[in-house]
Amino acid sequence: MSISKIRTILYKTAKYLGDFNAVKRAIEKKDFTPILKRITRRIYGYITGKGMPK
Repeated sequence: MSISKIRTILYKTAKYLGDFNAVKRAIEKKDFTPILKRITRRIYGYITGKGMPK
């Protein structure tokens, strides 16, 4: 397995761990704001990522 594949797996795992953490914080606070912020950041990252050259 190459370093690039390991990096890709770790990055995808970190994204989902961040999502899980936002849900956990929302449950603890009894507030939807952490999830809304996470969704907004994911959309913003997706849009800006499309504009970057490969």
